[in-house]
Amino acid sequence: MNLFLIGLLAGLVVISLVTAIALVRRSSRRADKRVADLIRSLNERINELAKELAGAREEAEEELRRNRVLGELGGSIDLDEVLEHILGAAASGEDADAALVWLENERGQPLVATLGLSHEEAHRQALAGPPDGRRARAIGLTYRYHESESSSNGLIRSGMAVPLPRPGAGDDAGYLAVFSRSRPSFGDEVVDELERLARKAAPAIENARRFREARQLADLDALTGLHNRRYFHETLSREVARAHRYDRSLALIVLDLDDFKAINDEVGHLAGDGVLADAAARIRDVVRSADIACRVGGDEFAVMLPESLAADADQLYRRIQNSVAARPIAPGTTPIVFSAGVAELRRDDDAVSFFQRADEALYRAKQRGKAQIHSSAGEAG
Repeated sequence: MNLFLIGLLAGLVVISLVTAIALVRRSSRRADKRVADLIRSLNERINELAKELAGAREEAEEELRRNRVLGELGGSIDLDEVLEHILGAAASGEDADAALVWLENERGQPLVATLGLSHEEAHRQALAGPPDGRRARAIGLTYRYHESESSSNGLIRSGMAVPLPRPGAGDDAGYLAVFSRSRPSFGDEVVDELERLARKAAPAIENARRFREARQLADLDALTGLHNRRYFHETLSREVARAHRYDRSLALIVLDLDDFKAINDEVGHLAGDGVLADAAARIRDVVRSADIACRVGGDEFAVMLPESLAADADQLYRRIQNSVAARPIAPGTTPIVFSAGVAELRRDDDAVSFFQRADEALYRAKQRGKAQIHSSAGEAG
């Protein structure tokens, strides 16, 4: 109901009440009961109007908030921030306890962002269209549980997903979904709201994805495909700050190919580039998904190991050496090996001192000969 009309009606009711009270004073005692009933009825109606007015105000404020969120979508090119706004808008709907965005990825692994679900719950959701490959307007989800679990609180009872269109491509980039722990199913009004949000979100997602892809290309070393020196130093600063903030461990290993100049002299600089690329591939093959491998210059590489200690970096070095030894990088050439320096983050470290300690440890390792590893906290190898 329009807020103005509700206010006007409430005012008329108040005027009527005042008039009724005046009439009561002039009426006889025989009309007392009838007037009392009228007053009680008017009070009940006023209470109802007050509730309607409060509800209408809440709806108007929620609509304003959603429109503000939708307006903010086009103001950011950071993909994480865009997805955060979309999820917040979707999860603000009635009985929506969680929201999810599922985006296709050309590299195979989909990008999944969620609000209200755990990482594991989000990645278990399988959203797909009809078996015949047609494009469905929406996908309704209903979850039924065994009797022993059906009364448990916190279980997801239903979900609704709509396609996220890919602007100008004629296909879909993924899905936007909401989930409820109390509602057995979602109706057409939820589909309408999700479609409106998806249409507004699609261009913002596409722009943010393109920006991220361009930034990722700018962060990669063209020869090895690892992250480049600039990305290394920027990310190391962030990881050091994060580790200090949350009192987490962080290890760093800096690696250098032994006698790389001799390899260049033996096979030539062009083939030497191939050796570097192959060595980088060996590093990439053995690092964990959480580790951050970079080429920091020439034949020097570095790997950041979040949530790790110096012993973990030492184990990584062993895996790299085993990978190199398992198959020669350049047939018929001098076998290559790495030397490495390791540092574990200290309370008084910043990114510069942390890297310097690992780099100095590498220098100490190379002084000792080939295929050596040295830790800034002591020797190993």
